[in-house]
Amino acid sequence: MADLANIINELPSLRETVELHGLMAKKALGQNFLLDRNITDKIIRTSLAEQNKKSFEGEYVFEVGPGPGGLTRSVLSTNPQKLTVVEMDERCIKIMEEIQNLVGKERLEIINNDALKEDFSQYEGSPKNIVSNLPYNISVPLLVGWLKNIENYDSLTLMFQKEVADRICAPTCCKDYGRISILSQLLCETTRLFDINPNCFVPAPKIWSTVVLFRPKHINMDNKTFANLERLTSLAFNQRRKMIRQSLKSISGLEEKCTSLGLDLTLRAEQITPEQYLALAKLL
Repeated sequence: MADLANIINELPSLRETVELHGLMAKKALGQNFLLDRNITDKIIRTSLAEQNKKSFEGEYVFEVGPGPGGLTRSVLSTNPQKLTVVEMDERCIKIMEEIQNLVGKERLEIINNDALKEDFSQYEGSPKNIVSNLPYNISVPLLVGWLKNIENYDSLTLMFQKEVADRICAPTCCKDYGRISILSQLLCETTRLFDINPNCFVPAPKIWSTVVLFRPKHINMDNKTFANLERLTSLAFNQRRKMIRQSLKSISGLEEKCTSLGLDLTLRAEQITPEQYLALAKLL
């Protein structure tokens, strides 16, 4: 492990790498570069500590949008069996290839593609972990896709806009509570690790960021129930101020189903727990 960490530490600094490649963040790709290794190391260190792990040694890690490679370096320094990065920006691919030349293709795999088209659950190797500073513009679709196959992962360590993290971790009867809260909390233990000041990024976004750790609960939700849950929460929260008698009126036999579960039809979307939504989804 020490040898690989030493190899990574011999690379030019992240700021030097950005300058050498003339790398400017592209707004269209949702890029904000994190160039402080102290922070990227803290993300990995804090996540591992929360999981009672010392490293990713022997494990498979996936990263979306590595950019200039801050998190990439921090992950590789923990000696994973393999790190797979998915990047659309050809400029960043060149930076990844420089790292790959040092650590070997067997340790760092580079995929030049749209992450929304990649299903990491089908890749070889286990246990699988995802570690990413997610592009803000596709963070929620990416998360939902991974939650659908969450039983294939050991952990997700993801950075979001703070307001998205607030929604993920929100309790019931709260303005931030919604569809992503329910999906995340039903399927995972969600732990808010820490917030990151916008001034840590280049360019600095207007909002704070938050790192969240997801650990699967392994509740074995099938695809039909997941789809029902998505439909149910979409209906409920599209009219969140209305009673479910109104917002869920398109559901056949709504009153009988709610009665069997002890759900009051005068409740509003934010007053129903994730477990109650799941029980109702199973009846659809």
